[in-house]
Amino acid sequence: MKQRAKSSGFQVKSSLFRKYLMFGLIILLVSFISLGVMMYIFVNSYWEREQKNTLIATAERVAEKIESSQERLSIFTTISGRSSLLDKPLPYMSGDVGSDILLVDLTGTCVDCSEGDNCYHRRHALPSYVLGATANGEFFETGTLDGYYEENYCTAGVPIVDETDAGSEIQGYCYVFAKATFTSALPSTFIQIFLISAGITLALVILLVALMSYQMAWPLRQMSNAAKRFAVGDFSVRVNVRSSDEIGELANAFNNMADSLSASEGMRRTFISNVSHELKTPMTSIAGFIDGILDGTIPPERQKHYLTIVSNEVKRLSRLVTSMLSLSRIDNGELKIHPANFDLFSTLISILAGFEQKIIERNLRITGLERFRSIQVYADPDLMYQVIYNLIENAVKFTDEGGYIDFDIEETRFDITVMITNSGEGIPPEDIRFIFDRFYKTDKSRSMDKKGMGLGLYIAKTIMRLHEGDIYVESRVGEYTRFAFRLPTNVPHPSKKKPDGKYIETTIEPETEE
Repeated sequence: MKQRAKSSGFQVKSSLFRKYLMFGLIILLVSFISLGVMMYIFVNSYWEREQKNTLIATAERVAEKIESSQERLSIFTTISGRSSLLDKPLPYMSGDVGSDILLVDLTGTCVDCSEGDNCYHRRHALPSYVLGATANGEFFETGTLDGYYEENYCTAGVPIVDETDAGSEIQGYCYVFAKATFTSALPSTFIQIFLISAGITLALVILLVALMSYQMAWPLRQMSNAAKRFAVGDFSVRVNVRSSDEIGELANAFNNMADSLSASEGMRRTFISNVSHELKTPMTSIAGFIDGILDGTIPPERQKHYLTIVSNEVKRLSRLVTSMLSLSRIDNGELKIHPANFDLFSTLISILAGFEQKIIERNLRITGLERFRSIQVYADPDLMYQVIYNLIENAVKFTDEGGYIDFDIEETRFDITVMITNSGEGIPPEDIRFIFDRFYKTDKSRSMDKKGMGLGLYIAKTIMRLHEGDIYVESRVGEYTRFAFRLPTNVPHPSKKKPDGKYIETTIEPETEE
């Protein structure tokens, strides 16, 4: 099976290169054929015009020689007359112009011919339509003359006129014939030059088309090889971008995808490590304390204390499982909002009250609540509870001993923005842009964030986007960190919104993240 897959991939790559090459060659051949046909048409037309002028001029020259003497005109009235009466016999005149010369009487019967006494013309008379057309001044036609010839000839003719005092009288006709093949008249050197030039040009263009086709297919071949490396978990390979065209854009997009996959793979490995740690630690504690209670190692008076620890660890596992379920719903597009009218400020106060003990223990100052009032919003109460809980929990966890947590609000016609600022170490600039990514944790040492899985802020950002809002962070190292979430106010009132039955009830337990 592996052998077949490898062969198939090679065939695909070779086929792509071959398609590019064959497409270019087809265009090239069509271009050469079109050029050759057009050249043939133009040259043939030019040659035919030149042939007509040459043959007509020859016929007129012969006719003038005959017309200049009554003795020469007598060849049309006496059987014994011959072309020897001319300055040169017809065969010699024919050789001078490279054509056959024919003299006929008014009936189309041959009187004299450059081919001699036994020529074809003496046995056949010219068609009457040829004589009629010639009598009007001149005649030219390319063809067989209505079957007179077995192959195509260029035929030019003029009348031979006897000028007397009584007027003009046609005595006969002079015709000049030449085979209708222009290639026979073209110099062989010209044909050789054309063929050699076309051959050299064809070879160069084929080379250029092959090179271009190879360059077009090469990035795709690199992407194919890189994809195979990705399949076995190697995300280090990248495609060399050599152009800014569509192939270059595809290569850049491929490299960006590789960067994203590499980052996702790193976060996945971190996530697996964190999940393993988070599952192992509480389960070990739970198993140890329960075994201690069952075998009597832990005295009865201390069992309540250790059962409380077990309860906290179970809740911790529950939060982890809930976060994983929420992540699965987000990935599957199943996390939907179930909006309702509720007081956002009351939700904030109730969450803050749950951290009262930790706030007192760490001697933290809470400021800014006097700026708030009752804030009626139309959103999903459970999901917004999750967002606010995560932000307050993070603020309490990462505020320095004796520091402060400040709450602020900004309202406009279109949205409400709640800001939670805490003093402390802050977030390094290199971590800011990753803070809302899944599985990302700023505290790699886990010394402060031992319960976080790097999912809380990612889920919070997803929730805000489902509400068409947003969440963002700003921080100054060594001074403060400020998280803010913005919730639109121009949402439809529930009385005006038609239920569509598509909402999925979602309940998310609070989870501690940063």
